[in-house]
Parts: sequence; C-alpha cells; structure tokens
Amino acid sequence: MSEAKNLPDAAAKLEIQMLHDRVLVRVSAEEGERRSSGGIVIPATAQVARRLAWGDVLGVGSNVRNVKVGDRVLFNPEDQLEVEVQGEAYLVMRERDIHAVATERTEHGTGLYL
Repeated sequence: MSEAKNLPDAAAKLEIQMLHDRVLVRVSAEEGERRSSGGIVIPATAQVARRLAWGDVLGVGSNVRNVKVGDRVLFNPEDQLEVEVQGEAYLVMRERDIHAVATERTEHGTGLYL
C-alpha cells in the first residue's frame, strides 16, 4: 500500500467499488450477424425491435440483493450509462434496470437455459 503512495497519480492503480444499488456490467461481444432458430441469417444491419442484451456482472454495490459478481444479466443497453476503464467499455446501471439473471442458482427459474 505504501508503494502506491510514492507513485505518480498516472501510475497508481485504484480498485473500483460500486456504491449503493449500482451494478458494473461488461457487455457480451455481439457477433454481428445472427441466425434464427430456423437457420436464416439475420444481418447486423437489420432493423429489429428494441433488443435486450446479455452482459457479465463485474461488480455490485452494497445494496444490491439479487445479482452477484459473475452472473449473466439481461438488460436494455440503450438506457444505461457507459464508462471506459483502461480502454475497455463497461456499463453502469441500477439493479432495478436488470430484467433477468442467468445463474446456476435455481431458486425461482423459468426452466429456460442459456
């Protein structure tokens, strides 16, 4: 810890801790083209209804109750705030903005699996 105090501000690394009900999410890489269940190729430029996205939870605030680090969550990426850390983009959102959690914990699942 004392080593970090002696380094210039640009060289010191700080751990990010989420506050309150905030969740830090890394958006899963989209492949561009998608395939329907029937095998039809859907180009990345195709117009679709507002589409929800999956992401991986990297951090949670102290008041987050239903989401844990490592869970995959479903959310609307258009309504979220983006932050860049060391050249990589992440999203910050409230727990209430998460629509679903994909996890191995099976308390109240839908019977659907990723």
